[in-house]
Amino acid sequence: MKTCGMAVVMLTMILTGCGATPDAPEETSGLVVRDDIVELRAQFVPRALTAETLHLSDGDCEALLHLADAAKAIDEIFTIQAWAGNPEFASKVEALEGPNAAPARDYYRIMKGPWDRLDHHKPFIGSQPHPPGAGYYPEDLTEAEFIAWIEAHPEDREAFTSLHTLIRRDGDALIAVPYSEAFAASLDRAAAAMRAAAAATDNESLRTFLELRADAFSTDDYYQSDMAWMDLDSAIEVVIGPYETYEDSLFGYKAAFECFLCVAQPEDSKRLEVFKSELPFLEKNLPIPDEHKNFDRGSESPIRVVDELLATGDTRAGVQTIAFNLPNDERVREAKGSKKVLLKNVMQAKYEGILVPIAHAVLPADEVERISFEAFFQFTLHHELSHGIGPGQITVDGRATEVRLELKDLYSAFEEAKADVLGVYDIYALVGKGVMEPGILESLPWTYTAGIFRTTRFGVAEAHGLGMVLQTNFLLEKGAVEIAPDGKFRPVPDLFESSFRDLAHELLMIQAEGDYAAALAFVENYGAVNPAMVTVIDTLAAIPVDIDPSFPFTK
Repeated sequence: MKTCGMAVVMLTMILTGCGATPDAPEETSGLVVRDDIVELRAQFVPRALTAETLHLSDGDCEALLHLADAAKAIDEIFTIQAWAGNPEFASKVEALEGPNAAPARDYYRIMKGPWDRLDHHKPFIGSQPHPPGAGYYPEDLTEAEFIAWIEAHPEDREAFTSLHTLIRRDGDALIAVPYSEAFAASLDRAAAAMRAAAAATDNESLRTFLELRADAFSTDDYYQSDMAWMDLDSAIEVVIGPYETYEDSLFGYKAAFECFLCVAQPEDSKRLEVFKSELPFLEKNLPIPDEHKNFDRGSESPIRVVDELLATGDTRAGVQTIAFNLPNDERVREAKGSKKVLLKNVMQAKYEGILVPIAHAVLPADEVERISFEAFFQFTLHHELSHGIGPGQITVDGRATEVRLELKDLYSAFEEAKADVLGVYDIYALVGKGVMEPGILESLPWTYTAGIFRTTRFGVAEAHGLGMVLQTNFLLEKGAVEIAPDGKFRPVPDLFESSFRDLAHELLMIQAEGDYAAALAFVENYGAVNPAMVTVIDTLAAIPVDIDPSFPFTK
């Protein structure tokens, strides 16, 4: 048996534990569990995600074992970032008894805490309200107190707004605690595992990245390792570290730890390389004045298609990622661009198990067959490409800053909406330029319209869900999407290109000007779920909202 064969057994043990899970006791514990917990759990359908590993070298197969250990440590960190009370609360969840104990424990695992990420973070176990600052800030900290502290202590601004610090109380004072200090034990374990993986692999670029990223865990400086990740040319695609800020709904300042462990699909990746050279054209084509365009960003922007072997941390909480565009560091983006990674086996699982059934429920019966996996795949790709264009570093009132810092808690929703909108707008532009075949437009509008409901079901408390609601209401207002007499939704293709151009302009200008007040007004105007959408969504109850993946390797 190859080393990867042993990896199958050992990784499964790492992820699921070495023994069978005992049956739930039938008695009732002190924690209150929502009566509909069985239905909540059923929203996530189990799917085993597999990937071919026979082409990997023995060294890479051994590296996978070590990287799985590192991924487990990352998951521990995110659990605390999601809520500082999770470690103590987990023992109470394990002690649950009664007929609802098993689904409650399972939903707690999926949600990474006792709050429903699909329903405005309402508790499904217990009654404690969700802290908007997750585990990054004291639970009683208000936005006003945080701002007042920075105004009184301007020397603390950089540390307090850093991606890589926790805010804690020290008597009457507030202090910033670096991640390297707050999570030292877990990061040390992750770093040791990554160095072991670096020693095992025979791929120089993977070894370089892993060594630099292991070093970064003790310094909180991820720049060099992000640069090395952009140069990664390996059969193993690994993402490990603090990246996205969705979890911080107080300010959107703090980055959450996550890990993706993937195997590259080189033929699919090669097919998409043509789009990398089009990024300067897409930037120039943005429907905003040139003064707001970002012509200085790097344009290397590799595109990789991969199959996911393992996901932990932030990306494992609630709804599963189908693609990502990293790193988020504007310095790296200006030097090298960003890497777009599409998780093909995750996309296929969601398309077949969720999007196709949704299309049958929400589109007119004679238009359902117009959706396609290729349109879903290309829209996802161009969504990720669009994260790498448009305003990033900006100037507000003569002050150099970033869109992320100015839009604060609304940044993630606006960035996701922007990427969706440009994903469609750019496909039309590339078809017009002759880079893409016009046949994609025969399925894109219908695939996008069905996708509205796939994403909206994530809930408006989640960035992608709110971003989609903003788009949908705008498009309904413009007539690019219409409601049929039977309540079904259909696209109006003749209005798609112009409507997406108008919406792209609105979103991009809010970002370019760092205008939080305008962002808030946009949400107030377009952020409520349309009653007709609610009616349709109510018919989707039998269709899973998302997948609950398990990760056995394919021998």
